[in-house]
Amino acid sequence: MESKAAVTALSALAHEGRLAIFRLLVRTGQGGMAAGEIARATGIIPNTLSSGLNILSQADLIDSRREGRSIIYTARYGKMTELLAFLMDDCCGGAPEVCAPLSDILARAAECDGTCLAPLETTP
Repeated sequence: MESKAAVTALSALAHEGRLAIFRLLVRTGQGGMAAGEIARATGIIPNTLSSGLNILSQADLIDSRREGRSIIYTARYGKMTELLAFLMDDCCGGAPEVCAPLSDILARAAECDGTCLAPLETTP
């Protein structure tokens, strides 16, 4: 991933509502979720939701498809992986203990279908 694409993705995620949408779609899995369901789950009003989905889509972090009268949104796991790899590319700098917590999260993610990561709790 190039720096410009990483900045675009990070900028798209640098908003509480958009981050909530993206995390919800990551947890939802490949089946995705309709816009109305996203609004109900997040409490985001329709105009704000539409804007957030558009920004996430332009950042290449989510996809959409039409199913009947609904538009279904899904997280682009490949782009998420690219972004995480970009951020971790130079991780540790010779000190593997720095990245050990991240390795634990990745190992946990590899052992589940994505639902076991919700909610992610961060510790200082």
